Amino acid sequence: MTELAANRISLTRRSAAAVAVLRDYFPGVLASVIIAIAATFLSEHYGGPVMLFALLLGMAFYFLSQEGRCVPGIELASKRVLRVAVGLLGAQITIAEIMKLGPTPVITVIGAVILTILFGTLAARVMGLSRPFGILTSGAVAICGASAALAISSVLPKGDNHERDTVFTVIGVTALSTVAMIVYPLVIAAFHLDHAAVGMFLGGTIHDVAQVVGAGFSVSEETGNVATFTKLLRVAMLLPVVVALSYVFRAHHVGKAGRQLPGFLVVFAVLVVLNSTGIIPPAVLLVLKNVSRWCLVTAIAALGMKTSLKAMADVGGRAIALIVAETLFLAILVLAVVVWKA
Repeated sequence: MTELAANRISLTRRSAAAVAVLRDYFPGVLASVIIAIAATFLSEHYGGPVMLFALLLGMAFYFLSQEGRCVPGIELASKRVLRVAVGLLGAQITIAEIMKLGPTPVITVIGAVILTILFGTLAARVMGLSRPFGILTSGAVAICGASAALAISSVLPKGDNHERDTVFTVIGVTALSTVAMIVYPLVIAAFHLDHAAVGMFLGGTIHDVAQVVGAGFSVSEETGNVATFTKLLRVAMLLPVVVALSYVFRAHHVGKAGRQLPGFLVVFAVLVVLNSTGIIPPAVLLVLKNVSRWCLVTAIAALGMKTSLKAMADVGGRAIALIVAETLFLAILVLAVVVWKA
């Protein structure tokens, strides 16, 4: 076989693999994009936050995420597309803007994460639940929702209910984060704070990155940027928390999620630095902003299609009470700080 023939065969195989991947993911991604377009149309013609429209419209098509050809694409849109969107948000923020916030967000985030995990651990014991379960739920609430739950779960003792507790935590923080995305902007509006303070509250309290971004940008662009930065500070806490827990429980290794920061966080940081130096041309910044926005709306639509609040009813009442208490504790703690600083 000649080298040319071998190259042709290799190219044919790669093309076939690419077509297969496209066939697997295209239906779900297309459904997410269509919902994103519909949400944008409603927002532009009737007013209201596009992120909220995308979430609610997505929830109406929850069945698509349960079975059928759309499942892989919806999963892709809700995770990888979201990471791309959040990473590109770094092009909208400069170090100068971050410095204007002062040390308060950093101190608040570190303190809130530590205190929430301590609260969850103690509350779990009071409610008759295990210490690992309290750490798992409070860590997910304090840091970054489902991804934190999976990372923390990897270093906790593997008891009889380990998998069930992990699944519950993922469902619980996702459902509560969706509720918080809708309710928190309404609650914080009653305190008449500026956009930066509102962004700090939303970024410091809502569990998942997607809902933080959705809630923040539903208020204003400034609020969205501050909320995203504050949230990514919480995401950055995942590494030290997982490493510390692996030491506490005498784990012999730290899982992949605990060894490195999420890639989108690295991209976000790099773009912030580049944007701060003025290297990126304004036209490119505009393109990055538009791509990020469409990716965000698409990811929120996919996330809505994956959200089922009634799944919360399948677990025990004490477990639900614990994760709700942890969520309220974090919200009250951060709210007290932003109101005090205002």
